[in-house]
Amino acid sequence: MSGSSSGIIRLLQASWLRPLIFLVFLTVLWDLSIRLFNIPAYQVPKPADVIHTLWSDWPSLLANSVPTTIATVQGFVLSALFGIPMAMLIVGSRTIESYVYPLLVFSQSIPKIAIAPLFVVWFGFGMLPKVLSAFLLGFFPVVVSAVQGFKSVEPDMVDLARAMEASRFQTFRMVRLPHALPAIFSGLKVSITLAVVGAVVGEFVGSNSGLGFVLQRSIGNFELPTMFAALVLLSLIGVILFWILDLIERVCIPWHASQRQDLVLAA
Repeated sequence: MSGSSSGIIRLLQASWLRPLIFLVFLTVLWDLSIRLFNIPAYQVPKPADVIHTLWSDWPSLLANSVPTTIATVQGFVLSALFGIPMAMLIVGSRTIESYVYPLLVFSQSIPKIAIAPLFVVWFGFGMLPKVLSAFLLGFFPVVVSAVQGFKSVEPDMVDLARAMEASRFQTFRMVRLPHALPAIFSGLKVSITLAVVGAVVGEFVGSNSGLGFVLQRSIGNFELPTMFAALVLLSLIGVILFWILDLIERVCIPWHASQRQDLVLAA
């Protein structure tokens, strides 16, 4: 009896259960608000209608989620492959920092929705414009977080490595990179969520597939349950990719204080 009680307590304390309970609460509140204020279906659909659309149109929605996910992942990978080396160059040279870093900050004031149509003109209606849109939104957080991480290395640690006659590569591998990894992963987590937005922006301006295309078509036809169903899938894509990245972070930096704290809370 005590074993079953402890099992129930552990289940109630599970980290995944709390957001699920809160999601159910929000869904009930959503449904009650529609009934209480008599909101018409052409403005906000009922949760039951969205669930029915997810069930009935699942094959079509799943097929359209594949290109969106591919564009998101490819754009995110490009952000990491270019963003981290760019941060290393900025930290390693004040000349490069003085020339490049202000331009990177300035580029964030340019609305990406205004640049995305140019990609369609230059590269057509394929996958590349969506990947580039995802890359543009995910690149800056990676660079900023990586720069902050590399700059936060204690000078005494670098001096100790030099005193032990470590090469520049060894100093980077054993001192700078491990110290910067927590900040880099923070930037990557922001980047993966923004990459989803970038992929959808690319699908808005030029695509005949993907969840962004489904959103655009459903809005034009006032198919609000389909639009909300696509939004649910987009949220799931972002959550799953974020969760995968969080698992990779736990494997790469189990020694960091945040990971140790998570272990303590889980215990």
